[in-house]
Amino acid sequence: MKDWHKSSYSGNQGHCVEVAEGVTTAMRDTQNRDLGHLDMPAGEWAALLTSVRTTR
Repeated sequence: MKDWHKSSYSGNQGHCVEVAEGVTTAMRDTQNRDLGHLDMPAGEWAALLTSVRTTR
């Protein structure tokens, strides 16, 4: 079972992303949990976060 938590990058508008971190990082839409999630290696997750931070 994954340990999901709200991403610190999600705002307070009700549209949230939940993340479960480990060997792979999983990401899902809080409002559509039943649609599944995306898994990616930890290095790809780190690259995604770096990209998001630099495009703000």
